[in-house]
Amino acid sequence: MSLQPFLDRLDQLQSDAQNAFDGAADADALEAARVTFLGAKNGQFKDVQKMLGGIEPADKRAAGMRLNDVKQAIHTAFETAQSQLGGGGSSQIEPGFDPSLPGRRPRLGHIHPITQTIDHLTEIMGRMGFEVAEGPEVEDPFHNFVALNIPEDHPARDPLDNFYLATAGTAVDIGEGDALLRSQTSTVQIRVMQERQNSAPGQPIRIISLGRVYRPDAPDATHFPMFHQMEGLFVDEHVTMANLKTVLRVFANNYLGDDVEIRFRPSFFPFTEPSVEVDFLWNGTWIEFGGAGMVDPNVFEAVGYDPEKVSGFAFGLGVERLCMRRHGITDIRDLYSGDLRFLQQF
Repeated sequence: MSLQPFLDRLDQLQSDAQNAFDGAADADALEAARVTFLGAKNGQFKDVQKMLGGIEPADKRAAGMRLNDVKQAIHTAFETAQSQLGGGGSSQIEPGFDPSLPGRRPRLGHIHPITQTIDHLTEIMGRMGFEVAEGPEVEDPFHNFVALNIPEDHPARDPLDNFYLATAGTAVDIGEGDALLRSQTSTVQIRVMQERQNSAPGQPIRIISLGRVYRPDAPDATHFPMFHQMEGLFVDEHVTMANLKTVLRVFANNYLGDDVEIRFRPSFFPFTEPSVEVDFLWNGTWIEFGGAGMVDPNVFEAVGYDPEKVSGFAFGLGVERLCMRRHGITDIRDLYSGDLRFLQQF
């Protein structure tokens, strides 16, 4: 076969393919035209390609080059027609859609302000050597009261001030065996001291526990039935009140700023002796953030420590109060309302 008839056949193939692609009314018609001209088995280009074997040797190079050019031109024509129909396949571009308009950025979630505060507190206390300890939120009276030196007649154990749990269908009998939702994260320090006394007696303890606690308070701007506390505990030989004051001063300066002042007011807690209330002066106002003190000897004895050999301090701070003061939030209920307009500010 001579060269010219072969070239003429290629020109005709390219023209027919271009016309077929341009005339395709939808994606399905375009796909049918592609199969007709570029199909792997019975496509017209495949048939013409087979004719290359009959070309005279002297003309095969020119014929092959033209064959490749036509193949590329047909592919380009198909891709152009495909893009004009909205991407090919069986799906077509939606009526009224303008691909030149900017896209809509998807909304991304972020960490809740309480969780942000917990992460920040953990980082600050971690730099002072405090490790995180966790404990159950459903507790027994021993860990929630007895080991913390809270006697049975103490108001903190009143059924109206706690969420006691009872088996469904039975009367609530408040006794030593009843479970309750923990009212303070101090329960974790009892569990940690018990565990360390068994596994590593004599080793110092420096922990913080951050988590939910529960008290049946009526919700208002500063109270909620569920809130978060940060409990701190340091036990070693020769620990003094000066160590406690230093840790809390460093914490306050790191969390609220170098201009924050701190004061300690004498108070009473069953599980510390002596005990203090901790206030921070921030933006010109003294704010109570929690209680602290030296671990009471009775607490040490309840978990098997010798109060003549070790001493320690403990403190508990309200996470919500810290979060609210840092961000200027005036109502604790906003943190739990689920209102995205509020939460997205943080």
